[in-house]
Amino acid sequence: MLKVLVIGDIHIPERAHTIPKPIMDKIGAEQFDFVLCTGDLTDERIMKLLSHFGKLYVVRGNMDFLALPKSVRVEAEAFTIGLIHGDTVYPRGNIKELAREAQRMDVDMLVYGHTHRLSVNEVGTESREMLLLDPGSATGCWSGGLASFTPSFIMLEIVRNETIVHSYELKGEVLEENIIKFRACRYS
Repeated sequence: MLKVLVIGDIHIPERAHTIPKPIMDKIGAEQFDFVLCTGDLTDERIMKLLSHFGKLYVVRGNMDFLALPKSVRVEAEAFTIGLIHGDTVYPRGNIKELAREAQRMDVDMLVYGHTHRLSVNEVGTESREMLLLDPGSATGCWSGGLASFTPSFIMLEIVRNETIVHSYELKGEVLEENIIKFRACRYS
């Protein structure tokens, strides 16, 4: 089984001072194979922090001035995962445009950010079922659009062709969890 942390839109120190303690406690108690970060770290120290949790894959957000790629593809068991920031999708979080980007990247899952709003969507095309994942903002900071102002992140458990998605939102001092299962499915 692979365990993956999906996190992003942190914006430290410009928009937030820290990742909330309940989130740090939860992710610190886990062992991750790798970390997928949607960017907008805004400080290289956050990359160093995240790299302590597992092998780090991170893309450049529109507020990052770091030498990072704009997109990444990662193989995880039977899945190919694409990672983007999401700032090239208009309007922010547009599911149809994100599904097109996932098809263009030829991935089963697309991890994106930029909205600062937790979102988990299953979409189907003629060729496959895909999962679109936005971990929201780990700090719950404001954005230029859809922000929920609720700190959030996602953890994935991947076994062969099945993924269990654990999405978390911090409500007060309590992490609320939602779970869905997703199977890799390509059509001939």
